[in-house]
Amino acid sequence: MSVSYRQPGVVLTDRRFTVPLDHADPDGETIGLYAREVVASDKAGQDLPWLLYLQGGPGFGANRFVGRPAWLGRALKEYRVLLLDQRGTGHSTPANRQTLPLRGGPAAQAGYLAHFRADSIVRDCELIRPEVTGGAPWTVLGQSFGGFCTVAYLSLAPEGLATALITGGLPALDAHADDVYRAAYPRMERKVAAHYARYPQDVDRVRRVADHLLHHEVTLPNGYRLTVEAFQTLGILLGGGEGSHRLHHLLEEAFVPTPHGPALSDAFQEEMQSQLSFAGHPLYALLHEAIYGQGGRPTAWAADRVRAEFPQFDAAKTLTGDGPLLLTGETVHPWMFDTDPALRPLRETAELLAARTDWPALYDSARLAANEVPVAAAIYHDDLYVDTAHSLRTAGAIRGLRTWVTDEFEHDGVRAGGPRVLDRLLALARDEV
Repeated sequence: MSVSYRQPGVVLTDRRFTVPLDHADPDGETIGLYAREVVASDKAGQDLPWLLYLQGGPGFGANRFVGRPAWLGRALKEYRVLLLDQRGTGHSTPANRQTLPLRGGPAAQAGYLAHFRADSIVRDCELIRPEVTGGAPWTVLGQSFGGFCTVAYLSLAPEGLATALITGGLPALDAHADDVYRAAYPRMERKVAAHYARYPQDVDRVRRVADHLLHHEVTLPNGYRLTVEAFQTLGILLGGGEGSHRLHHLLEEAFVPTPHGPALSDAFQEEMQSQLSFAGHPLYALLHEAIYGQGGRPTAWAADRVRAEFPQFDAAKTLTGDGPLLLTGETVHPWMFDTDPALRPLRETAELLAARTDWPALYDSARLAANEVPVAAAIYHDDLYVDTAHSLRTAGAIRGLRTWVTDEFEHDGVRAGGPRVLDRLLALARDEV
């Protein structure tokens, strides 16, 4: 039974659905999906077209908005919006260290999680669409990994789409995970250099924290073992519009004096565990490389292997000199399943997923080349998380796709510049600019 309630300017309705775990076995095991319907209060009684929002990730539930912020306010001028918690996230049937043992051992868990990629998410959307829209196609807004899902939607079920809008989420159609990370590390190096140019005092601060971690064992309050490699992953912040500033403020309060000498402050450690822990989104760690799995090859911890090709990221070597220490981000490593208590029980499951070779294809190049759905995509110049060159190649492979390439925003542009971003994409898709 659906439940409706109000927030300022909007009416919200909780929607729940049941879908097959494996869409190839529609009469087999089922899982639950949760979505939140949002409509403007003054339009609640109107017959409006639908916009489905697919969140970035993998592993994150849809935004929990209050009222009509960011892009949502613009969308509500003409749509009912469905904020979907993709399978395994949010209020949908959870998949984490607490629930996965119900499946059995690591092999059973890995087999279960193989059904949590973009192809399954798209088939979930197609299954629930008739119930939501009465059968009408809907507009899809895909942010980041949600954009990957949208390209899969255009490949698998374009008949379900009235319009496709993508923000920071045009994937390489046939690249292996190794190719993705070979492109990522140089981008990371550029982002770190830009941060140090803005905040030169952070060069010493980062080196000081890293040196402390090389010589001290630090366990955060939640049990996370803070190593220098884990500290380096704070570079993930540099992919957001305010990320450089957030990193600077965090580093400002890294140390406090104690009777035993300088120590990492409680405030710093609290923020570090918030940034580093996968407790709230374990599927990001478990499936992050699997979202690139295709072509009969294992992902095999691609980010970790490829990092060895970029020795400038080696902290111990850097600290023997006086140069700036590089940070990393948007990568998952096997050691995370040792340092993070939320992931430790899932280490063997992660190994099995990394070794898997039978991933089905996610994208249909021929179908994309013949696309008839209006599509527009925001491509953020030098996006930390999604390679610009890969995105542009994919844009050229999707018939009729119109791009907006901008350096006005970082990867989170749909949040930071929400109404303008959505306005621009809708205008492009409708051939109004």
